[in-house]
Amino acid sequence: MTFMHDLELYEIIKSFSGDLVALTGAGVSADSGIPTFRDKDGLWNRYRPEELATPQAFARNPELVWEWYAWRMRLIFDAEPNLAHKALALMEKVGLLKAVVTQNVDNLHERAGSRNVIHLHGRIDEMRCVECGNTVCLNEPPESIPPYCECGGMMRPNVVWFGESLPEKELNLAMELCRSSNVIVIGTSAAVQPAASLPYHAKRNGHFVIEINPDVTPLTDLADVSIRERAGKVFEMIYAILKEEEIR
Repeated sequence: MTFMHDLELYEIIKSFSGDLVALTGAGVSADSGIPTFRDKDGLWNRYRPEELATPQAFARNPELVWEWYAWRMRLIFDAEPNLAHKALALMEKVGLLKAVVTQNVDNLHERAGSRNVIHLHGRIDEMRCVECGNTVCLNEPPESIPPYCECGGMMRPNVVWFGESLPEKELNLAMELCRSSNVIVIGTSAAVQPAASLPYHAKRNGHFVIEINPDVTPLTDLADVSIRERAGKVFEMIYAILKEEEIR
């Protein structure tokens, strides 16, 4: 089923009475000008992400991996939250949304005002020592490449690489939320496991699943409502409605 009018989507969301979790992917940040993970640009069109975002690549050439992440950091830190990020933050503020479970490593949900954000794939605004595990927050790329911890160990981006497991605490919390909530899936290809399985937990437990994506995905047949549109476009009216109700 597809609803072409955003007001209908808003009425569905309101009917859940706050029993809703958002699962977001790269598409939610596309209108902020952040390329998806697999987009190619300039210097990096010679490399596949799978060749850089791995523990093996980091061990082999940490300078190259860090240069790539520094480039991505600059893009993300210069970006601004779009209407999808802002609408989700307002939905949480007024009690329509429990949490955001995101596959994105950017911090645009938090910068838009979301408070309950679960990062399944880590955060690009953090780096972690490979020796002692110390984590450092960043608001710009590190000055030295590669950076080192006070203990002398090398720091790595605090993100989940190919071949690594998702953080157990975050994954378990996301699964628990999706088992007990309706789920709105926004801008994700629904192809990367185990995040792609989360809406199925909701469906198996009798909950409603909404998909927002310009393209058909493996989730489309499962979804109760599937909207073929960009996240920023869909949430434009919802954001306006929420702002108007906030002023009243």
